[in-house]
Amino acid sequence: MSTETSEKVAVAEVIQAQILETSEQYRPAANRGALVFFLMNELNKIHSFYRFSLDSFVIVVNRAIDIVADRLNPKKQKALEAAAAGEGEAKPEGEEGEEAAAEAEEEEEEEEAEMTPRTLAKRVEMILESITFEGFSYTRRGTFEDHKIVVATMLTLRINVRKGLIKQDEVTALIKKEVALDPPPMSDQLAKFIPEAIWPAIIGLQSVKLFENLVASMESENLQWKKWYGDEKAELAELPKSFKDTSLFHRILLLRALRPDRLNGALTQYVTESLGIDYIEQPSFNMQIVYDEMTLKTPAFFVLFPGVDPTPDVERVGAKYGKVDSDKSFHNISMGQGQEQIALNALKDAAKAGNWLMIQNVHLMIEWMRDFERALEIAIEDDCHPDFRCFISSEKPGLPHQEIIPESILQNSIKVSN
Repeated sequence: MSTETSEKVAVAEVIQAQILETSEQYRPAANRGALVFFLMNELNKIHSFYRFSLDSFVIVVNRAIDIVADRLNPKKQKALEAAAAGEGEAKPEGEEGEEAAAEAEEEEEEEEAEMTPRTLAKRVEMILESITFEGFSYTRRGTFEDHKIVVATMLTLRINVRKGLIKQDEVTALIKKEVALDPPPMSDQLAKFIPEAIWPAIIGLQSVKLFENLVASMESENLQWKKWYGDEKAELAELPKSFKDTSLFHRILLLRALRPDRLNGALTQYVTESLGIDYIEQPSFNMQIVYDEMTLKTPAFFVLFPGVDPTPDVERVGAKYGKVDSDKSFHNISMGQGQEQIALNALKDAAKAGNWLMIQNVHLMIEWMRDFERALEIAIEDDCHPDFRCFISSEKPGLPHQEIIPESILQNSIKVSN
């Protein structure tokens, strides 16, 4: 008995060591996930609508991992597509598709058991990239147009700092744009084409080591600098000889000081070269994708803009799943005076019956939203039907930091602003 116990302990120790070793291989993906989440968690400094919960991010991460698993198992992907092809208006019921998917999962388990260090490294890299893109896409969908390039740039800079490609102090210099409070006089040569208003920023940029001799270069090569400064697309134009081989990131620092009007073009190029064009070009809105990501605990939150109405898109998907206004399985309420109790009753009924509820223009009911927040929490916790879905729409507040929507609703919802 003692010998048998010792052998089991030894085996357990070996297995534990293998698990720890394998887990360590996934650390880069975990670090990237943390980087993306902490970025998301800081976006509320830009706008009060940009709030995300850890629970919702975990769902995004799990989806990213599932995407990689499907890519690494083409047979499973084909089986799932076959099952999806046989679905009706509601949920898929094809037994053959399910059997094929089950067989593919068994084969996947066999493949994972035989995973080599090389295939494991490939898998980890794919998960890392998938978490990055899915996390970014989830965030981008809820950000305003003016902020999309800002978020993409913040993500790119943090990733490149983590990789050691750029220095944190130089990123800080880019963000803060140091300006000299008491700059020396500008030479007559530079005064001919450099506006006095940007001179303090040029002096401030010299605090970055690469640009410590910037003014001397501008004076000795003033004709080349004049040509570059006057170019319509300075972010693409050739720099003077002394800075000819400047990296794109350092060129952005230069543009920040001298040609801020061309900064967006340079940032777009930087994000594209670092992460890919998919981080710049956003696919057109697809309500089906939003619905697929929703759960009874995860509402959809639409930001309203003039001339944009999400109702037809929601109704179109709702009809596919048998949720229509004619039989009250889809209830659309436009908020205003006298609608408060009607909306709360509709929420309670929809949660129990598994119907869809759309509450619109909640920006008109700021105080009442606290009641709705609590009612939604209770409805979800109190034996909620799995088919229940909630859709909310609101205009953005007049000021970026004005809080008109309860934090928990913003954190847990799938935000759509485009």
